[in-house]
Amino acid sequence: MKTNSVVVAFLGLLLATAAAGQEKLFQWQPANDESVRMDPSNYHAGRVYHPGPGGGIIHIDVDAGLPVTVSMVREAEWNQAMQRPDLVPGLNYMCGQEHVVKATYTCQLPPEPMVLIVHDERFSSERTVFAGLGAVLDPDNKIERAVGAGLSSVLAGQGPSTRHFVAPNDIHIQYYRWTCIANCNPPQFQWIEQFREKYDLTNFAKVYGGLQPERDGEKVSVKIKSPVPMAVAILPAQVANQLHSSPDALEAALERNSCQQRGVQSLTFECTFNVADGPQSVVVVPEAGQQVPHHKKAEIEVFAVKCVSNCTVTNTVAANN
Repeated sequence: MKTNSVVVAFLGLLLATAAAGQEKLFQWQPANDESVRMDPSNYHAGRVYHPGPGGGIIHIDVDAGLPVTVSMVREAEWNQAMQRPDLVPGLNYMCGQEHVVKATYTCQLPPEPMVLIVHDERFSSERTVFAGLGAVLDPDNKIERAVGAGLSSVLAGQGPSTRHFVAPNDIHIQYYRWTCIANCNPPQFQWIEQFREKYDLTNFAKVYGGLQPERDGEKVSVKIKSPVPMAVAILPAQVANQLHSSPDALEAALERNSCQQRGVQSLTFECTFNVADGPQSVVVVPEAGQQVPHHKKAEIEVFAVKCVSNCTVTNTVAANN
């Protein structure tokens, strides 16, 4: 057991600390994918990203039969260019990566909607205007499935079943998402009141039981306010229960206990307990030799840090210790 003399902010204090000090672990994990077929100089608009206020990162794998350029463009600009295709080659492309055949592509995005653009680098006589869009392959088509599974949507009027490709370039895009893979729902802790009392002060010890540690390292906070110096301690319940019949045993019990404060009138202090410590009780008594005034009251408040959500992991750890 450890004792710390610190001031505790009792009400509304949330402890978002994971069990045993574990932190969330994040990794890039595969999300959806798509397979695209393109002719020379075709463009393909892939996934639309909506970064937060601080921006975001795109992470994809690109596997192309022939070299392509991968870049990002603002969604609003791309939508406008779809109304005027001659604008497509001159858009403000970001994070351009050329001559991609097999590569991992990343880009730090600004805080606005962005579209992934893939451009077939081969020359086309139509390139000076706009050579057109590639087509998303339908994974339900048995012939096209050999190219790779992808999104089921097909560009209107340009699906591979109705379009003849002069020199097809098949590209597979694997999207990734940044997601938690371990310690994703850490237990949440909160200071919970165990008891609070304002009582008439006497020379006899007051014993408050019912403190049971649920996990190792559980904190208990005690606040005392009294007109006379007090001895305050948290003792094993079995020891504290004997004080009613043997009040003289208090000093011996305090000598063997580190969770205590002596001669205090106004103080908040903490103690830390483990499951193996068993049930605990708070003992409060005026120091020996003190003249206890009549009709005066002492106040005591006790709080413990308890798990309030996602507690399964915590309980499992405690049970295995």
